[in-house]
Amino acid sequence: MIPLRLHEIARATGGRLVGDADPDRCVDGPVVLDSRAAADGSLFVAVRGAHVDAHDYAAAAIGAGAVAYLGSRAVDVSGIVVDDVEIALGALAGAVLRRMPATRVVGVTGSAGKTSTKDLLGAVFATGGPTVAPAGNLNNEYGLPLTVTTAEPDTETVVLEYGARGVGHIRYLTTIAPPQIGVVLNVGAAHLGEFGSREMVAQAKGELVEALPADGTAILNADDTLVAAMATRTPANVVTYGLAETADVRLIELTTDEAARARFTLSTPQGRVRVALSLHGAHHAHNAAAAIAAGLAAGLDLAPMVEAVEAATARSPHRMDVRTRADGVVVIDDAYNASPDSMLAGLKALVGMETQGRRWAVLGAMRELGAETEPAHREIGVQAAQLGVDRLVVVGPDAAHIADGWPGEASVVDDADSAAALVAAELHGGDVVLVKASNSERLWRVADRLVEA
Repeated sequence: MIPLRLHEIARATGGRLVGDADPDRCVDGPVVLDSRAAADGSLFVAVRGAHVDAHDYAAAAIGAGAVAYLGSRAVDVSGIVVDDVEIALGALAGAVLRRMPATRVVGVTGSAGKTSTKDLLGAVFATGGPTVAPAGNLNNEYGLPLTVTTAEPDTETVVLEYGARGVGHIRYLTTIAPPQIGVVLNVGAAHLGEFGSREMVAQAKGELVEALPADGTAILNADDTLVAAMATRTPANVVTYGLAETADVRLIELTTDEAARARFTLSTPQGRVRVALSLHGAHHAHNAAAAIAAGLAAGLDLAPMVEAVEAATARSPHRMDVRTRADGVVVIDDAYNASPDSMLAGLKALVGMETQGRRWAVLGAMRELGAETEPAHREIGVQAAQLGVDRLVVVGPDAAHIADGWPGEASVVDDADSAAALVAAELHGGDVVLVKASNSERLWRVADRLVEA
């Protein structure tokens, strides 16, 4: 982290020093939410949850090297007490950014693909200088400011995911870290149970571009009408990307190879270039185009950016992580999250892989779809059959309607252990298995067991 003394953190967060806190002690290590991650020079953020009060672990964190804790009540160790820990953490991130006036903030949001695109943005902007874009999806009121605090004095770009569970969430996150470049990927059916409609999802996602300054740039998907319409909601310059003929950064001749890796020509203001991705799934072509469009908006050179996206592999866990066993069985672990759009993208990647064996889809529930839950799951079964999936395994009672859309006899099992046992017993060399569900289903355990087998 950018070095800050305790009295500076207290002033930035509106807190007061307690215990034996030395105002001049410097925090120059990581800001952590888990006391087990505390290290020399770190700051432990104590969050009081429904079942665990992290203040009880403040002493352990300081014993492990933390300079102090940031919390909402005093305990008998060095600390800073604030009224609201969540707000204070955001204020701390803002203080870090103010120490870095030349550092650009690049934000990305969308219903699907945020984390994969964040990883590609990190690779692209690293071609221009030191860049922060940590693995994983730290995109909420705790994760986003924690990402900001990982910046170092020489950091030139911070790439952030802006997630939303409702209207106003992204707007709040942009007050913590105002973006100069904002990328909006898509507006899909994810979280319809909370938003109610795709139009309300668009309202929330568009808060990112509304936060851009007049000299900033909005990167918008020309192939998504709800995203393209956000051009009217920002004072910033607008750059579009996609397959549409009107796109400023245009995908041309998009195909996939035998491993479902995208190959395409990218037409840009700096010229045309052929791109061959290492990532699996045709949908990554759009993600790569968005990342390169953002890099172009920042003045980066095209050739190094193309090299960076071509070399990029799955960085964040359980996202199109393709592993091949010694017997030729291919396991696709895409089990971190699932929505109707991302589920379809995963199925397309599965059937896009050339194989002499069978194509298995091991699918669990998609969460937060509200009234669309039953028809959305049924439609996935229909699409799996139409695309040419050979075997369907549905995991858990909340996913059962997937089997209703499957014209044949699907295997419906209760849990991940049962799914792993069933598939492992019937796999043959050359088979390809996609494992996908919402994060709460923890279905990556199936992928892990199949790879271990």
